[in-house]
Amino acid sequence: MWIRDRLAAAALARGLHVVVDKPLVVHADDGGRLIDAARAAGRLLVPFHNRRWDGDFLTVRAVVAAGGLGEVRFFESAMESWKPSISKPWKRDAGPADGGGVLYDLGSHLIDQALTLFGPAVPVYAELRSDRGGAAEDAAFLVLRHDGGVTSHLHAGCLAPLARPRFRVTGAQGGLTVTGADPQEALLAAGVPPDGIVDAADALMVPPRGVMGRDADAEALVVGPGRYADFYAGLVTAVHGGGPPPVQAVEALDVVRLIEEVHAAYPLRPRGP
Repeated sequence: MWIRDRLAAAALARGLHVVVDKPLVVHADDGGRLIDAARAAGRLLVPFHNRRWDGDFLTVRAVVAAGGLGEVRFFESAMESWKPSISKPWKRDAGPADGGGVLYDLGSHLIDQALTLFGPAVPVYAELRSDRGGAAEDAAFLVLRHDGGVTSHLHAGCLAPLARPRFRVTGAQGGLTVTGADPQEALLAAGVPPDGIVDAADALMVPPRGVMGRDADAEALVVGPGRYADFYAGLVTAVHGGGPPPVQAVEALDVVRLIEEVHAAYPLRPRGP
């Protein structure tokens, strides 16, 4: 069991509610035991899948829910960056069995968002690649087939000199594309308080941008602000018995199961010459 799993189990045993960063666990069996422990203790086990409250994702979710694109056929999502060197020693040494690699990291967010939008899915293809010399992959491409018929193409990587659009959704009646990145994390790291995020994001020179429609008549899509604070508001409500937790542990466990399936079925490609 991962050390974080042991800490979560110990906290539950002491009668505490627990928030666990993503991924919930590395191995699905450990996640099942944690969920059972939370139920037995009558405590909350809440995964911190905060990227459900990215402004761009909230915008895409609202458009899809409103049927603005017609029947959705393809969902494309990417979280990529340019980090040619591994800055943290543990990231160099940790393999998939220890939760290392971009699929457990950024991939957790990508998979969770896809499942939140379109429901259960199975992996039908994946490519994992390591080029920085670490023990796990630093680039991943994953294809999911959702039970409802949508196909998701998910990209995560640390060696993308030019990032793809953050989102691209193809529907029977139209499509949408969102470029740029949600600014909340960067603003918080810069010292902007949570209640100042919206105003600070509006002042940015290059906020996330969207376009929606068809080539002949596409229009700008306004990308709304992110709302990370809503996670904590939902957590407070759940702790006081006023509603469900903002993220269900069983949902995060589905993400882990998919990642385990991918690692088992699609081996890591060795570093090129």
